[in-house]
Amino acid sequence: MTNWLLTACGRTTLMVLSRDVGDDMLVEGLVAVAAAGGGAIVQAAGTDAWNGIRGGFARLFGRGEAGREQAELERLDQTQAVLDAAREGEEAQRVEIAQVARWQTRLETLLEELPEAEQQQVVAELQALVAQAEAAKPEGTVHNDFSRATFTNSQVLGSGNMTVTNNYDK
Repeated sequence: MTNWLLTACGRTTLMVLSRDVGDDMLVEGLVAVAAAGGGAIVQAAGTDAWNGIRGGFARLFGRGEAGREQAELERLDQTQAVLDAAREGEEAQRVEIAQVARWQTRLETLLEELPEAEQQQVVAELQALVAQAEAAKPEGTVHNDFSRATFTNSQVLGSGNMTVTNNYDK
């Protein structure tokens, strides 16, 4: 039996896969792990964690061959360049989706071609890289500084976590 822990979209799911249950379940697990890996690459591109994650994925794909690892570093750099060049809005989202799909497909192919023992090792490496990308993900907080503003009969509307500090004495 193969136990895989998958972190995707901020949620952690334990995937228990057994070769005895059938290849369909195993393939679904590999697809899910590959999808999380593709998402981690796109999520990490352009962040402070990029160099570590970039190197980890290059080693993963290179499988100990320096030439292959260098080629993967170049592919990862190309991904970051494409993501950086994408415009805001729908274009950026379309490019991100395409890049996740590109890396997911490459990871699926890698995992499917490996023997079971190596699959488990690569899945463990993928888990670590996905966790690293998740840990580096920005919190998405917003800070507004109203220290020099004047409010008369005003309201602040919002959703989520918000801290409002009244600086009347300043």
